[in-house]
Amino acid sequence: MGQRLGIAAALLGDPGVLLFDEPVNGLDPEGVKWVRETCRRLAGEGRTVFISSHLMSEMAQTADHLLVIGRGRILTAGPVDDVIASATTDRVRVASPQATQLAELMASRNLAARPVAPNVLETTATTAATIGELAAQGGIVLHELTTIHASLEEAYMTLTSDSVEYRADPTSQNQVQQAVQQAVPRASARG
Repeated sequence: MGQRLGIAAALLGDPGVLLFDEPVNGLDPEGVKWVRETCRRLAGEGRTVFISSHLMSEMAQTADHLLVIGRGRILTAGPVDDVIASATTDRVRVASPQATQLAELMASRNLAARPVAPNVLETTATTAATIGELAAQGGIVLHELTTIHASLEEAYMTLTSDSVEYRADPTSQNQVQQAVQQAVPRASARG
């Protein structure tokens, strides 16, 4: 309800430019859909609608163009699909009871593939169509052949990797634990 009232208040005076900060936080799915449709409708009327959000999947569904900022600098800008493509690579997942033979056939064509599960390979070296054709030529049975498109979240993580202050990796977690351990004795010495 608060976000809807905030949007309504922002529309008073019929502005040409709107700025919404995290407009879908805390909303139920119906509210998220309403905000998304409202922002698209407003943009369709010729208004400029800026949305600041950490919800990448929501931005991928809502935005036409993105502006990614890291440490106060513009890292990239452009249509959603272009931003994703500029920072990531699609991969092809193929499942086959003859995965080893398929990997050998691909290697003979200088196409690298890596096993990700029993009888499942992934590659970024070629397209699903090429793998399907190679498999057919080699008489290899396929159970799955899927192009996996990278997400906006993956692109965002790649684009901002040099711009983040805090990381969710084991190294930074160890640093946090060390800082806490160093702070605890100081706090108890004061108390």
